[in-house]
Amino acid sequence: MNWNFVEWRFIDALWAFLALCFLGALCFHKVLPHLCGMYESCRLVVIFQDLIRYGKTKKLKRESWLVVFDVPKRWFWHFYAISAGWNGILLFFYGNSIIYHQSYPPWLTGLLDILTGAPSIYSQVPQLSTLLMLMLLCIHSLRRLLECLFVSVFSNGVIHLAQYMFGLCYYIILGLTVLCMDRLGAATGNLPSQLEWFHVVGGVLFFGASLLQHQSMVQLAKLRTGQSGKVVSMAHRVPVGGCFELVSCPHYFGELLIYVSLGLVVGGRSQTWWLVVLYVFFNQALAAQLCHELYNSRFKSYPRHRKAFIPFVL
Repeated sequence: MNWNFVEWRFIDALWAFLALCFLGALCFHKVLPHLCGMYESCRLVVIFQDLIRYGKTKKLKRESWLVVFDVPKRWFWHFYAISAGWNGILLFFYGNSIIYHQSYPPWLTGLLDILTGAPSIYSQVPQLSTLLMLMLLCIHSLRRLLECLFVSVFSNGVIHLAQYMFGLCYYIILGLTVLCMDRLGAATGNLPSQLEWFHVVGGVLFFGASLLQHQSMVQLAKLRTGQSGKVVSMAHRVPVGGCFELVSCPHYFGELLIYVSLGLVVGGRSQTWWLVVLYVFFNQALAAQLCHELYNSRFKSYPRHRKAFIPFVL
């Protein structure tokens, strides 16, 4: 593991900045109830809560002008459709570059130059790792897209327009980040010869975490469907069974593990990707905390031993 913390690139600074923003949002949310008794009526606080909440946690007394920025939460599928298509395109270009030695198109090279500067001769991310990461991101996006379309049961929950636009940009930047980690396609031989133990471990963790997340999404959907599979209720109920016995949001925990697994696929060699993992950690921790608080306030008999996000820890 060889990290250079002195010569940070723009992409590193971007992910570090996003991680700090969500850490700050999480901390601010936690201390808000202790600041003043009337914090819920403060306009700036309402705007802040409006920006960090979505779906079932977005139960706020808001002014009418704030409602204008609401878009349906069921539009989540747009994120994964964009991600699957975009990462598929990047996978195509990267495959051509390492197999047929074709250069990236000028527009892609320009984007990577903006995010990273000139290609570094010190890149230690093997071609196989980059190829696997793009493939796994495509698999993840396609699975989440199918879950949004055919598994999840969305109510009339909403997200803020800013959250929606951020989500679209996020999945564009995420794919570019993978290419940024290896501008030269650093290799140590042909693709099969590059296979290492960390590729296997990362792949196993990826599919295990994906299974955890999928099972959690199925369990949440069953809270609103009958035995026939048809929707019978839009009410929120206490999820039980599986990892829901340990945490309120195992699907968020699964998301974190998926990103950790991708970090293992590169052998832990990318400072950039661990900054992405740090961002995902704080992002999912904030969302999980909001859900956890909602469950505890709405259901008086909600299990007190459950954590919000990470079993036995957080």
